[in-house]
Amino acid sequence: MLVRDVMTTNVVSAPSSMSIYEAKKIMQTHNIRRLPIVDKGRLIAIVSMDRLDAITPPASGAQTVWELNYQLAKSTLKEVMEKNLVTVSPDMTVEEALAVAQGNKVGALLVVTPEGALVGIATTNDFFYKIVNPIMGLGKPGVRLFIPEAGEGKELEEVITTINRRGVRIRTLFPIAKEEGKKNDLIVHLDTTDQHKVDEVVLDLKDRNYLPSPRKR
Repeated sequence: MLVRDVMTTNVVSAPSSMSIYEAKKIMQTHNIRRLPIVDKGRLIAIVSMDRLDAITPPASGAQTVWELNYQLAKSTLKEVMEKNLVTVSPDMTVEEALAVAQGNKVGALLVVTPEGALVGIATTNDFFYKIVNPIMGLGKPGVRLFIPEAGEGKELEEVITTINRRGVRIRTLFPIAKEEGKKNDLIVHLDTTDQHKVDEVVLDLKDRNYLPSPRKR
């Protein structure tokens, strides 16, 4: 899977000439925490709401809210934007992109073309909702089975064969890694809410010396 498959397109951006006051209003309206800065079609910087909040002093007795807003309206993003960008290509694999994000300790990656055009943004939520959730079957109906020491080799093959013989569809399955020297556990998400079918699968697995623990979605 590539970054283009998970990124959010139609990214809200702003020119460096935009005032801080206007930028904050745009970010609040769109409920976003990061605002890419684009000049002449090229991504040049980014600014976060945290940064804008940090440079916005609270109004005091000597400075009214009107005076504060006037000051922010005169100040531009160019004065506060962050130019050290963490970017990725839309054709980069998600594994590579996640490594880039983790290595730079950022929660969002700006997606740009070789020419520097901003085409998307990939956030932690994008990776979870479009990759992790489907893999784990989150939000989908059915029953999960936790099967100790069945996440590899012949055990995994035998579990799959046993379930298939009952005609029950497997929505997702994934091993849970354990410490070195121990067999991985297995999570199987059965695509059924029929308790009779689930009970049959559980009994069949127990007959083969597995110990499945059903967990309803």
